[in-house]
Amino acid sequence: MQKISENKIGVGSNPVVVFFKNNMGILIALLALCAVLSIATDSFLTANNLLTVLRQICINAFLAIGMTFVLIIGGIDLTVGSVVGASGVAVVMLMESGVAIAPAIIVALLFGAAIGLINGTIIAFTGMPPFIVTLSLMGSLRGLCYLITDGRSVASKNELFTVIGNGYLFGIPIPIYILVVTAVVMSILLYKTKFGRRMYAVGGNENAARFAGIKIKGLTIRVYMISGILSALAGIVLASRMYSGQPTAGDGYEADAIAAAVLGGTSFNGGIGTIGGTIIGALVIGILSNGLNLLHISSYVQMIIKGLVIILAVGFDILKNRKMARQ
Repeated sequence: MQKISENKIGVGSNPVVVFFKNNMGILIALLALCAVLSIATDSFLTANNLLTVLRQICINAFLAIGMTFVLIIGGIDLTVGSVVGASGVAVVMLMESGVAIAPAIIVALLFGAAIGLINGTIIAFTGMPPFIVTLSLMGSLRGLCYLITDGRSVASKNELFTVIGNGYLFGIPIPIYILVVTAVVMSILLYKTKFGRRMYAVGGNENAARFAGIKIKGLTIRVYMISGILSALAGIVLASRMYSGQPTAGDGYEADAIAAAVLGGTSFNGGIGTIGGTIIGALVIGILSNGLNLLHISSYVQMIIKGLVIILAVGFDILKNRKMARQ
C-alpha cells in the first residue's frame, strides 16, 4: 500500500501548502507557458481570451476528472469522447421531441452512467483489459451515434439550454461554475469518503485491497459510472455551447483527458492522483491549444505537439515510479 502514503493529500498538514508542494512542477510549467505566450502574442493576456480559455478547458476538465478516477484504480476509459458526442445528441434530440430541459439532461446523464456501467461490469467480471473493452465500446458507440443521426448534427432551438454553455453570471462563463461545483463534489468523494480511500487502495495494491475486504468489482463499476456521468456532463455543456448535438463531437477528446490527468500527476500505474493536479493539467492543455491557435500554428502540427506532450508526461511518470521503487 506504499503508493497511498506517497500520494500526500494533506493529512495533518495545511491543504494549501500540500497542494502547492505536490503540484509545484506542473505549476511552474503552467506559469512558464503563460509567460512565453504573453511575450509571443499580444492577445493572450486579454480578458476576453482568458475567459474563452477557461470556458474551453471546462469540457476537458470534466473528462479529465473522470479519467483521474479511473486511472487511480489502475484502469483507463477510452469511451469518454464518444459519450460526449452521444450524450450531446441525446439531450438535443429529446428536447426537440418535446421533452423538457431538466428531464432531457437527466436522461443524458443516465445514458453516460449506463455506458460506465457496461464498461465497469465487463472489466470487473471478465477480467478483460480496460483498454480493449473501452476501445471496442468507443467505436461501437460512435457508430451508433452516426447511425441514429445519419451523420448530421441536430440543431437546438431551446434558448434556455444554450445559456448553459454560452451564458455568463457576474461576468464569468456558466460552465466555470459547473466545473467548480463538480470539482468540489468529486474532491469530497475522493478525499473524504471511504469510497475514495478504497480507490487509492485498489490502485496501490489490488491484492492487498482484496485481502482487506474491499469489494473491488463493485468499486470498479461505480468508478466507471462516475467517468460516464462526467463525460455526459461534458457532452451536454458542449452541445449547449455549439447550439446543437453533433455526432462528431468529442472525437479524440480522450487523448486530451489522459494528457491532463497525467500532466497533473495521476499515475498510469494506479494509486496516485488528485483533482487539483488534474485541473492544472487541463489548464496546461487548454492554454497550449489556445496559444498555438493564436500563433496560427497548423492543426496538424498541434496534433504532433500534443502527442509529444503525452509521451513526455507518461515517460516522466514511468521514471518517477522507477525512482520511488528504488527508494
